[in-house]
Amino acid sequence: MSTKNEFATNVIRILQDVLVKQKEKEHLPLHEPVLSGNEWCYIKDCLDSGWVSSVGKYVDAFEENLASYTGVKKAVAVVNGTAALHISLLLAGIGPQDEVIVPTLTFAATANAVAYTGAIPHFADCDEQTLGIDADKLDAHLADIGIRRQSGLYNRMTERRIRALVVMHTFGHPSNMDKLIRIADRYRLTLIEDAAESLGSFYKGTHTGNFGKVAAMSFNGNKVLTTGGGGAILTNDEALAARAKHLTTTAKAPHSWEISHDELGYNYRMPNLNAALGCAQLEQLPAFLNKKRHLAENYQNAFSLLTGIRFFQEPADAKSNFWLNALILEKPDSFIRDDILHKANMHGLMVRPIWRLMHRLPMYAHCPTMELKTAERMADSIINIPSSAYLGGD
Repeated sequence: MSTKNEFATNVIRILQDVLVKQKEKEHLPLHEPVLSGNEWCYIKDCLDSGWVSSVGKYVDAFEENLASYTGVKKAVAVVNGTAALHISLLLAGIGPQDEVIVPTLTFAATANAVAYTGAIPHFADCDEQTLGIDADKLDAHLADIGIRRQSGLYNRMTERRIRALVVMHTFGHPSNMDKLIRIADRYRLTLIEDAAESLGSFYKGTHTGNFGKVAAMSFNGNKVLTTGGGGAILTNDEALAARAKHLTTTAKAPHSWEISHDELGYNYRMPNLNAALGCAQLEQLPAFLNKKRHLAENYQNAFSLLTGIRFFQEPADAKSNFWLNALILEKPDSFIRDDILHKANMHGLMVRPIWRLMHRLPMYAHCPTMELKTAERMADSIINIPSSAYLGGD
C-alpha cells in the first residue's frame, strides 16, 4: 500500500503523462483561452470603424449566434456573468428580504448576485452524481421548513418568503433538471439557471439555459468561450428579453436625441469589442468542445489505473462541456488534497481546490442552510486540474 506521499507523487506523474503540452511551458494554467481564429480580424474591424462601445454589429451578431447555438429565443449580451445573474434575479422579481435557494458549492457570484437585490441566500447541499443541488434533499428540506401560503412558500424559521431556486451547472456538468423543475413547480419557486460554466452542455438533448425563466452565462477569460469579460442573459420569453435589454442599457427611454431614463437601470451592456472576440470564438466552439472531451477521455483512462481517486465523469442524461476537469478523492482527506495541490503547483501544473463553500464565507455565515454534509465532504475531496481546450490535441 502506498504512503500518502507516494500517492501524491503518483497523481502528479499521471498528470504529467497526460499533459504532454506541459513540456512547452514552465507553468501550465488551469484554463486559458485559445485565440486562433478571426479574433484579430474582427477586433481590428471594430477599431477601424470606431464602433468599440456597447452598440455595434458584433453585439447584434453575438446575441443572435449565441441564441441560435443554445436554442433559446433571445440572448442579451452583458459585461460579465455576475451582471447577467443580477439582472436575471431582478427579472424574476427578487427583492429585499426574499430568500433564494442557491448551492453552497458554487462560485461567489451566485450568492453575491442574490445579495445585490437585497435578498438572502439560502444554501443547499450538492449530490455526488452532478455536483449540483441535491434535489431529493432539497425536497425534504423544503417540506420540513416550508409554510405554504396563498402568496407563496415561506420559511417557518425566518418568516421570509422563499421565492426562487438558482440551479448552477457545476464545472459545466448539467444538474438533474427533471427533479429540480418538479421541485420548483411543487413549491411555486421561480427557477433560474446559473449556466455561467455550461456553454456547450446539454441535458437530455437540450442546451442548458432553456429550463428556467431566465439563465445567466459567463464568458470570462477562463471559460470555454471568452469575450475577455462578458456574459449573457438567456430566455425563451421575448418580452422578458426586451426588459433585460432595457434594464442593462441604463433604462434609457428610446428617443432620437433626448436622454431620459424611466426607471433604475444598469450600465451592463457588452461592448462591441468584446462581442467581436465572442463572434470569433463561437466559430471555433465545436472544435473547442471536441478537444475538451478528448482531454477528459485521456484523464479518465489514465486515472482509472490508480485506486483512491477518480476522474469526475459527466452525469447520466447529460453531455458536458468538461469546462473544468476534476479529480475526486474516494475518501475525503484535506491533508492528501493539499499535498497534491502543493506538489502539482511546484511542478508547474496549476491545480486548485473547489471554491470556499458559500456558507463558510464571513458575509454569508448568518444565512439559512439545509444540512450540507455532502458539500463539506466534497470540499476535502475535489481537485480541479488543467482543462484548456488545446490540451486535448491539435
